[in-house]
Amino acid sequence: MFIETETTPNPATLKFLPGELVMATGTREFTSPEAAEASPLAQALFDLGDVTGVFFGRDFVSVTAAPGVEWASLKPQVLSLLLDHFVAQAPLFTPGSAAGIAVPAESDDFSDDPADAEVIEQIKDLIETRVRPAVANDGGDIIYRGFREGVVYLQMQGACSGCPSSSATLKNGIESLLKHYVPEVSEVRAA
Repeated sequence: MFIETETTPNPATLKFLPGELVMATGTREFTSPEAAEASPLAQALFDLGDVTGVFFGRDFVSVTAAPGVEWASLKPQVLSLLLDHFVAQAPLFTPGSAAGIAVPAESDDFSDDPADAEVIEQIKDLIETRVRPAVANDGGDIIYRGFREGVVYLQMQGACSGCPSSSATLKNGIESLLKHYVPEVSEVRAA
């Protein structure tokens, strides 16, 4: 098995492509060792001590190194763990019960007005078809969080969440795209 690596716009994050499916649906981000307990792979990556973030996409794993850590020393360790995991066909998540799953309540700050349903559907469609694939190429994901009074609220994940250029991506790229196709959009903000 050969695992390719790609740089991302975030210098602290590398994207690892195992050449096979990582997650069949959705994405999953781990931002702490405690959160990583749900996944043996994420937990093993955090156990290296120099990892501050792990993100699972459809066909990639993004790993964020701690400040000051050089990828030259961390990359071989990450590759070794990923190779072991995928060659063994180990489960991505720890088996458990629904009792261990917590779904956060939706924030009232980003609740959508039912009168905006058509506009919201256009926004979600553009994000799904035009924005998410591009963001996934950079080792991350973007999640729709709400639309209110012309403002679209989005959450960056994976390599994009701590990327120095994420605010430029939101303002120059995504905001321009949404404003062009959806005149009701006046601004895009990070949630």
